[in-house]
Amino acid sequence: MASGILAFGKLKIAAVVLGVVVASLVGAVALGAVGAPSVEDVDNRFGDVTEETTIIHTDLVVNNPNPIDIQLGNTTINYTVRMNDVPIAAGNRTGLDLQQGNSTLAFRTAMDNEQIPPWWRTHIENGERTAVNINATVQTSILGERQFDITQKREVETDLIGQFNSEETRPVNADDPPPVMSNPVLYVNRTSAEWGTVTREETPIDMAFQLYNPQTLPYTISELGYEITMNGVLVGEGQTEDIAAIPPGATETVRTDAAIINGNLDEWWVTHLQNDQRTQLRIEFYAVISGEELVSDVRVPLDELTYEETIETDIFGNKNASTAPNGSQSTPTPTPTDGTPTPATTPTETDDGVFETPTPVTEETATEPETATPTETDDGIGI
Repeated sequence: MASGILAFGKLKIAAVVLGVVVASLVGAVALGAVGAPSVEDVDNRFGDVTEETTIIHTDLVVNNPNPIDIQLGNTTINYTVRMNDVPIAAGNRTGLDLQQGNSTLAFRTAMDNEQIPPWWRTHIENGERTAVNINATVQTSILGERQFDITQKREVETDLIGQFNSEETRPVNADDPPPVMSNPVLYVNRTSAEWGTVTREETPIDMAFQLYNPQTLPYTISELGYEITMNGVLVGEGQTEDIAAIPPGATETVRTDAAIINGNLDEWWVTHLQNDQRTQLRIEFYAVISGEELVSDVRVPLDELTYEETIETDIFGNKNASTAPNGSQSTPTPTPTDGTPTPATTPTETDDGVFETPTPVTEETATEPETATPTETDDGIGI
């Protein structure tokens, strides 16, 4: 009987102690003595790139405002990186041991390069503009399941075909003109280009050429072909099926619907990153001239129309800055919210302390994480 009373007394004392600890913790939170951790900064940079995947390194700086180290079993950090709402990196970490002040958590995420064609489509549809959104959150039950966010936003713009619009008159010479013709065999007085309606499969470029026939005989432009390369990667080729008859001394507009094959863009993306986010766009043309007075068709390379444009991006805004933590040039804006954690995949911790996401990030894998489950400390108190 005495032992039973003693055991009951110990349980009662333990319950009282637990109640005091919980009450003290709640009171400390109410008084601001215990602060919730928050994400202070986030920095991303591209790592190794292969034909299939692109490694993205992410450094999250998390602040513990408390005067002691803390273990937060039910605190979750999530981060996502999106380009025009297309996910390119996502990760999370549950159960944190945070030192006083700032701690840097390193993540390594594998992006599936097949995300590049969907992003490219949004980039063109948005007037060659991309909004890069980086969001990191800390969700904790310390302050009633609240969530503290940090968001970085920046815009990437390109102008791939704008310079093709020209009213410069350019002569076109044949390598071996037929006896009834002389160089230049034609003149190009004007060129123009604009994006067509982008589909999942291709990115059309609607092109127009104003051609002048300086010869004394009529002829027909029976074919106008093109080849598009980006850093030497063939991304499109073809020819127009329109036929334009041009009388002597007259002009005629010839149109061609060129197209970039979106499925080839993941291969281009590899070269873009390997070349420090630089791309040399090149479009080459040729024309085929036909006529009754010609023994055979004449294929003419339109070298004067060869279009070259250098494209350079700085997607994370830190290409020329240090890759150390806090190296981002974007200005973060922390804001507390009561929202749901950002979609993320679950990384695993490697021997060097880097959290690595083994599954490449795609629309399907960037799913919402489960809510963290409180863990029990050595003294039996769940946090």
